[in-house]
Amino acid sequence: MGRKRLRLRRPRGAAEILSAAVVALAVLALAVRTAAAAVGALKDAWPFLLAVVLLAGAVGAWRVARAVAGRRRDAERLATLRIALAEFDAMDDRQFEYALRDLLVRDGWSARRVGGGGDQAADVIGDHTQRGRIVLQAKHTRVGGKVGSSVMYAVKGTAGPAHRADYGVVVTNGTFTRDAMAWGDRHGVHWVDRDRLRRWAENGTALHEFLGLSARSRRARSWRVA
Repeated sequence: MGRKRLRLRRPRGAAEILSAAVVALAVLALAVRTAAAAVGALKDAWPFLLAVVLLAGAVGAWRVARAVAGRRRDAERLATLRIALAEFDAMDDRQFEYALRDLLVRDGWSARRVGGGGDQAADVIGDHTQRGRIVLQAKHTRVGGKVGSSVMYAVKGTAGPAHRADYGVVVTNGTFTRDAMAWGDRHGVHWVDRDRLRRWAENGTALHEFLGLSARSRRARSWRVA
């Protein structure tokens, strides 16, 4: 058997109306007293609340200032960043990618490391207000290791279509085969071998300077595959 729904009915008769009015007045009086007590408590506690607000503001300002100072220190460090070839040789693949990212940042690119599974031949991507987007494929090798043409093919096939890049560059701490260098030069895939890496990282020459990456133009983007 279902439960009966409660239904409110209007007061009937003068006695019920008077009783309802008394209850309503009592509820209203209780609400007024509660509100007054709350206001009184706030008036008594306002110095404490103000102190809490000021403390929270000071903590927030300190955190912002610390973050700004940290970014400034990072920028100053990267502005004079130099990395020796011996340091590159001692790195693992991941460290090598982060080092290349930092070098791009030093040169004025807004860069990020994206290497990993399914990176589509892009380990570092950098954006520049004048030069557009650059994709770096990092190939960390043992001393004396050589990078072949297959890496050039991969960068050519993905840098433009997958990453919308204006430039594709393969960077290694080793060397390239003659076929790889010739194919890259012919098809617009730039390469940085051990000697060029020294110029970039140790000597401080900007990557776009010795690779001849001019301001972005239709010609600079012409190698991209739509």
